Amino acid sequence: MTEPRDHPFVAAVKPLVDAMGGELMDPALAQPDDVVLTWEGQDLLAVRLPQLSDSLDHILAALERRHGVPLAQLDRKSKQDVVRILEARGAFSVRHGVETVAGALGVSRFTVYNYLNRDAATSKGPKNSQE
Repeated sequence: MTEPRDHPFVAAVKPLVDAMGGELMDPALAQPDDVVLTWEGQDLLAVRLPQLSDSLDHILAALERRHGVPLAQLDRKSKQDVVRILEARGAFSVRHGVETVAGALGVSRFTVYNYLNRDAATSKGPKNSQE
């Protein structure tokens, strides 16, 4: 039998686990909060999920890789797009999320809040001229 790390299922889920910042491990070492993945009735591997605050760091790193430069070097519109993506992914529900994002973007917390407020105002659409 192939070793679990050489199993095609492990190869298939590894990029997802890496993108989340999780850790693959032997199912015998799994703790109650770990996710044990089973293949054909056999526990094949366990996944230890990251803490939410660590997930934000992984999302920021993935966005940097996507843009090819540190997020602080992006232009204003690109930074606004990053904030929009992060908001959709729940980044601002994490404690100190705004501060973490502001630091990564090289802007102030106030600027991040402005980007968020601008998106909220834009999503409501223009006001009816008869109001």
